[in-house]
Amino acid sequence: MAKVLVVFRILPKEEVDISELEEEIVNSIFPEKIEREPIAFGLIALKASKLVEDQEGEIQKIEEKLNTINSISQVEVVEITRTL
Repeated sequence: MAKVLVVFRILPKEEVDISELEEEIVNSIFPEKIEREPIAFGLIALKASKLVEDQEGEIQKIEEKLNTINSISQVEVVEITRTL
């Protein structure tokens, strides 16, 4: 079965320690890569890249896991790439 690489943009709630949030994300979804993305006025979003099976509902499962983390205000999928 094919896999897809999904990139999530994760916006933290205000006054959140980004390092702690990164650790929570790593322990929750085990991303292949996580990086910081400056937005504006000192705000930082996190971009987490995760390989998932190309099956219906897999991306939603990851989004649901991320939304259970209290220090996250918003999660959005910004890129989906099919791998070979």
